[in-house]
Amino acid sequence: MSSILDDIKMQYKFGGLAQRLIYWNVAFFLVSIVFFYQFKIGVFEFPNWIALWSNPEIVFANPWTLLTYAFFHDGFGHIFFNMIVLNFACTLFLTFFTQKQLFGLYLLSAIFAGISFVGSCYILNSSFPIVGASAAIMAVLVATTTYQPLMNIRLLLIGNVKLWHITAAIIIVSDLMQIRDANMGGHIAHLAGAFFGFLYIKLLQNGFDLSKIVSEIIDFFIHLFVKKEKIPFKKVHRNYPTPTTKRASKIVKKDKQQQQIDEILDKISQSGYESLNKEEKEFLFKAGK
Repeated sequence: MSSILDDIKMQYKFGGLAQRLIYWNVAFFLVSIVFFYQFKIGVFEFPNWIALWSNPEIVFANPWTLLTYAFFHDGFGHIFFNMIVLNFACTLFLTFFTQKQLFGLYLLSAIFAGISFVGSCYILNSSFPIVGASAAIMAVLVATTTYQPLMNIRLLLIGNVKLWHITAAIIIVSDLMQIRDANMGGHIAHLAGAFFGFLYIKLLQNGFDLSKIVSEIIDFFIHLFVKKEKIPFKKVHRNYPTPTTKRASKIVKKDKQQQQIDEILDKISQSGYESLNKEEKEFLFKAGK
């Protein structure tokens, strides 16, 4: 058991943001089973301070629900499918973009989709809550598709297909076909997330990165609460050469010079002065001055 926990900790620490998003969603789902699942009737009952309600008054009283709803899920099948698509979408997205951009896109698309859900349901005079990361996941997938629509994806039993085929035919089309069912508000949020992913890439290609809004807010709070370590003042002492150092260098130089002279003299004694080359003769002449 301890080895499994150690593996999970290692994956969470070194697996990157995509792994952490999955762990966060799974952790919140497990918490929701303990606190919000009604075992007698077999349904989740999320309070209005977690789920996102279509009633604007509830949202104004609990504005954080524009984010919290994107980390909770209504059933095992709901979270299982979403986490598979999230892993797939994040892996593709991080091929081209950074983890900060992924995190910013995830949060901003959830907020945008939540506002779209509340506004559309208010116009349609409907009142019900939603939970789920589907809108944010849709934004990540559509953003990657907008950037690289012709990327080849190999599917089991099917073979190579284009990324835009998967996004358009399987996900967006299914939302459009089911927009009139009981989960109409949820499908509106999905499509809003998809639109935000498309908008994010188009703005990014024009030099405006929306994810920097999230990065700058996070950096602001990090610098606000994390105290900077004061670097103690260090007095720098400059080492000047002492007379002993100079004397030592001269001795070393003299020893090397004397050694070379001795070698030249030995050569003269054995082979005569004419055996010396030009450099040796010049060196011996300078040394004799």
